[in-house]
Amino acid sequence: MNAISAQKLSAKVSLMDNGKLEHFKKLLLAELREHARHVSDDQASALELADDDAKESADLALRNLMSEMALKLGDRESQMIADIDQALLRMEEGSYGRCTKCNRQIDERRLEALPTARYDAVCQEAVEAESGETRPTL
Repeated sequence: MNAISAQKLSAKVSLMDNGKLEHFKKLLLAELREHARHVSDDQASALELADDDAKESADLALRNLMSEMALKLGDRESQMIADIDQALLRMEEGSYGRCTKCNRQIDERRLEALPTARYDAVCQEAVEAESGETRPTL
């Protein structure tokens, strides 16, 4: 399939007008900047804690715990960045706003609250039930 055909197919398949897509793209890019800043800050804090000299073993244990927590927060932020990247890719493909499981349109209120949403509310519940997660769905 050539590039022009892919664009036509993408335009036909897309469920949102360009104004709405641009709105969600701005939301995603703002979140991306925020999460990227958090990753840098968290990792810098963890490295600072690891570099400090601890005077007592209890102090060292506390510093290790704080360092580990900061790195885990960095991991969570990194996952959010990956989710945002995937959402932006779905925009480019023309599939943003559609459930990746059932292909139904995701409610715009859900996308406003969670612009990285891959599933509609029904499929999200099913995915969480399968994995044993218990998070509120939007």
